[in-house]
Amino acid sequence: MLEHLLTEQPNPASEGIDALPTGEILRIINNEDSKVAAAVARELPAITYAVDSIVSTLEGGGNLFYMGAGTSGRLGMLDAAECPPTFGVPPQMVQAIIAGGEAAMARATETTEDDPAIGVRDLRQSGFSARDVLVGIAASGRTPYVLGAVAEANRMGAVTIGISCTPDSELSRAVKIPIVLLVGPEIVAGSTRMKAGTATKMVLNMLTTASFIRLGYVFGNLMVNVQPRNTKLADRARRIIATAAGVSHERAGELLTAAGNNVRVAIVMSRAGVDRIQAERRLSATRGRVSEALLGSDHG
Repeated sequence: MLEHLLTEQPNPASEGIDALPTGEILRIINNEDSKVAAAVARELPAITYAVDSIVSTLEGGGNLFYMGAGTSGRLGMLDAAECPPTFGVPPQMVQAIIAGGEAAMARATETTEDDPAIGVRDLRQSGFSARDVLVGIAASGRTPYVLGAVAEANRMGAVTIGISCTPDSELSRAVKIPIVLLVGPEIVAGSTRMKAGTATKMVLNMLTTASFIRLGYVFGNLMVNVQPRNTKLADRARRIIATAAGVSHERAGELLTAAGNNVRVAIVMSRAGVDRIQAERRLSATRGRVSEALLGSDHG
């Protein structure tokens, strides 16, 4: 049933790899990994469409959901978990659902991936609604758990995105925005945690990072919505303010305090020469986008 899938094919480049010395094994792996970025690049138009759809969803008060089984599910969980500390967003804004639940993060429980009804159940229980966006992740493009959830999201009228690594897959045909990463056969046949996993991780990075850049959570290339909840994050917040506003580390700390521990407010206060209330008004009017809040009055 799976033998025709691109992700299951033997790779001619690694034939006889078990008899090679370590250095040669690593050279072959590295050479195959170098093909991943090109596969992602070929899908940039589809990824662009996906990001624009995610941005519209989040601006409208919806949330982003990832859904997958095995490696695909774990990659979704990882990306979702990194969004709150990186961009200061609430945990519900980017959520991940994995077949087998959170226990599947540490221990493989792939048996649940064969049941589309469980995918539907898990999606419904997550609180997913028509105003949200679902990203189904399946290297094979045929995981029943994911396909069941995608069908349910489509029935609701939600935006659906699919990430797969095989051509013309069931997942690609089912979703509104297919992203197809043709990385080719794996070094170890069928081990999609390798090139397919790497390509998927790159795309997930793009989806969330580009979306939050578009939404104003980044100014220049700085994380300006970081929440200074501990010593490390407070120091990072001061360094970001110092860089963005062109002030000393000491002055950045003063600005952070005056801004109520809000990095974006502190930057606008300094660069626009306004008080906290005026800075907050500017950011409210521009949906938190620092660059727009500074237009026409940047003293920097």
